[in-house]
Amino acid sequence: MNDQPQEPLSRSQIACRLAFTLLILPITAICNLLIVLTTLFQFLLLLITLKHSEPLRAFANRVISYVYRLWRYISLNSSRRPFPFAEFPAELEPPEAEVRFDCSHVLPDPGK
Repeated sequence: MNDQPQEPLSRSQIACRLAFTLLILPITAICNLLIVLTTLFQFLLLLITLKHSEPLRAFANRVISYVYRLWRYISLNSSRRPFPFAEFPAELEPPEAEVRFDCSHVLPDPGK
């Protein structure tokens, strides 16, 4: 906890924060579309080549970390302004080394 007394909020500070939030909201929509498109492209690539693209996985992971930071700022859970007002964030966690495609826990076994 921060023991230092905080200055009382002013309406101009709230309006400024709201302006940044309204500026950032369309960026979240663009990023969400970007994540969907990279995911679809990744699956198409996987279906054709049976291999995923590591650079595409890393890119999607960074965009997801960025969207997380955007939503923390928008929802008033962080005071740190996100990119482009700060540096682009690093990954929150690295991608898994190997992604499994096991659906046996979801789909019933047709042999039983």
